Amino acid sequence: MLTDPFGRQIEYIRLSVTDRCDLRCTYCMPEDFKGFEEPAYWLTFDETERLIGAFGRLGVKRVRLTGGEPLLRRNLPELAARLSALPGIEDLSLSTNATQLAKYARALKDAGISRLNVSLDSLKPERVEQINGRDVFDRIMAGLDAANAAGFDRIKLNMVALAGVNDDEIDAMIEFAMRGNYILRFIETMPMGDTGRASSFLDLQPVKSRLAEKYGLVETSFPGGGPARYLGTPDGRFSIGFITPLSQHFCGTCNRVRVSVDGTLYLCLGQDDKLELAPLLRAGASDSDIEQAILQAVARKPERHEFREAPQKLVRFMSMTGG
Repeated sequence: MLTDPFGRQIEYIRLSVTDRCDLRCTYCMPEDFKGFEEPAYWLTFDETERLIGAFGRLGVKRVRLTGGEPLLRRNLPELAARLSALPGIEDLSLSTNATQLAKYARALKDAGISRLNVSLDSLKPERVEQINGRDVFDRIMAGLDAANAAGFDRIKLNMVALAGVNDDEIDAMIEFAMRGNYILRFIETMPMGDTGRASSFLDLQPVKSRLAEKYGLVETSFPGGGPARYLGTPDGRFSIGFITPLSQHFCGTCNRVRVSVDGTLYLCLGQDDKLELAPLLRAGASDSDIEQAILQAVARKPERHEFREAPQKLVRFMSMTGG
């Protein structure tokens, strides 16, 4: 089993299938960014399947497909079907900005994707364009409609909460999520790259206290293996998650690592510790060799990030690591 030096069992992989994105969110990627990985260095589907198979044999149960925007990767449903069939992989999910979701929702469901996370930072079209850099509100709504029609249940909506930008919509977003039977999660910005450090950070702890009182919410849990802490209605019909890497970090229960599109294993989102796995895959390494390399890497996973102590530390953007 994959256990790090602090006794945390690693059973969750966030797998980036592309670092490309069709949006330019103000907290993620600069408008003029051109430092994308060349497709020749991307893991192929065969390499990806082999690598996730190795993680599955080591105890990983959950895989989330991320990007960039994962639906920009050609033939993604094919890869999803291959990964969902791997022994040991019990849960295959996808994070998306939903701009392409209307085209692919049914195929993703048929391929074995069980859960969706959809980014939605505002309910105002002009503000979506301001934050995301593109006029895509109608496409996101169409994507959500298609996902519901395809049978995805309890879709999670991710709202990056920005002080003075969209924090006036928090209650409106709750009402929207309640009507649509969505699970809503509020996310604090992280100081990754110049864009992340320049974003308007909002401490979610006061927000959490206010919403608990207003809506009569209580501490609860929700399946999925991610870092969110949840409040919910006592009858369990509605839940709100809070992802708070700065105001209340979740490093003590971290159960995940990330694999970028070029096969780099990142052991912590907020640190530089990594292992390049593509050279092993392409140099004839055996399955045992790959598993041993993963075990040795996880054995040096850091205890926690340093977003508070060293906000200038990471120069890479979120899309380069995998969302």
